[in-house]
Amino acid sequence: MINFFRSGGSFYENLRMAFATLRAHKLRSALTVVGVVIGVWTVIGISALISGIDLAVKKEVESFGIRSIFIYKFDVGIRTSAPTREERMRPNLTYEDAMAIAQLPTVEVSVPFLNITNNFFGQRLLVKRAGKTSAAVRLEGTLPDYERAGVETISEGRFFNAYENETNQPVCVIGSSVADNFFPYESPLGERIEIGGREFRVVGVLAKREQFGAGEGSNDVNNVIYVPYTVARKLKPNADDVFILAVARAGYLDRAKDDITDLLRRRRQVPFDAPNNFSIETAESIVQQFRALTAGVAIAMIAISSVGLMVGGIGVMNIMLVSVTERTREIGTRKAIGARRRDILWQFLIEAATLTGLGGAIGLLLGWATSFIVRLFLPSYVPLWAPIVGVLASVGIGLVFGLWPAWKAARLDPVEALRYE
Repeated sequence: MINFFRSGGSFYENLRMAFATLRAHKLRSALTVVGVVIGVWTVIGISALISGIDLAVKKEVESFGIRSIFIYKFDVGIRTSAPTREERMRPNLTYEDAMAIAQLPTVEVSVPFLNITNNFFGQRLLVKRAGKTSAAVRLEGTLPDYERAGVETISEGRFFNAYENETNQPVCVIGSSVADNFFPYESPLGERIEIGGREFRVVGVLAKREQFGAGEGSNDVNNVIYVPYTVARKLKPNADDVFILAVARAGYLDRAKDDITDLLRRRRQVPFDAPNNFSIETAESIVQQFRALTAGVAIAMIAISSVGLMVGGIGVMNIMLVSVTERTREIGTRKAIGARRRDILWQFLIEAATLTGLGGAIGLLLGWATSFIVRLFLPSYVPLWAPIVGVLASVGIGLVFGLWPAWKAARLDPVEALRYE
């Protein structure tokens, strides 16, 4: 022990003394690191939520295919508000637009989708079978080429063919949620289901698709029925809500997007100096839109956690100054028998870093626990960088805010320190 006091001791001995001091002042130490705990907890919790949602959104968007191009009258992507007046005044896309896009050499597939869920007066077309009725099923008219886009997978049966589309056959392909709701105890293939007062024969069932969020009712991507485009036109003669999905040829995504943009600007007679009166996006651009939105949340996370860490750092500085005052005679004794200034400096720095490091570890555990709870309701996972940043930040706060008390302790005059009562 005499050698330790003289030399200042090893890192291990300094660490042991730091823990001994913390044990001697449990309540004071706990209150001191509350800010650090909150700061690290915030970093882990919010980063887990943002990372989980980001991954879920990316997987859902990319499930449409990394070469997919989405074209619509309204702006496609992550929306935070209703369509603007300018968007509502835009002319609708048409079946002919989709066919023109299909002729481009850089495009592999182009299919239109006609939403017929609502009739002209806004009343939903009902889906009925065996006493069950639903107004929440999304009804889309499309072409057989949609199967080639690679977005959907058939789990039973087949997709309707070109002959059935051209001859207005009342056939349909249903999503997995429709199959579960209307055919819970039997295979839907070959069975009849009523759509808008007309009977349709089920020729195929789609495999279940993963989706972000709860996905109930009309928000469920699996709660959908596809019918031939020509049949959809008859069910809803006034339909005009057309969405186009195009798939670029391999290696030509950017060029295909430019070609489609030029084609539609010509067809829609957009002036040279005017912006597009349609929206065209890719899976990657939609993911980037989402990340731009979450960037604001990330900045708020940094601000909140920084406040917590600053409060914790000020608390550490305060408690270390008190500790220096309480241990003045100890410091004087150590310096009198040979401890150098840097030995005293390191002793108190290690003590401060240990204090905030423990707070960071507690915040890390709370953050992980929070991410597991959140996972019950929303996608969530803790990215590797979050705990590393949290622990390094907490230890760094201890070193930065413990520097002044440690320097003050190191500069104490041993004679005056020994006289201190």
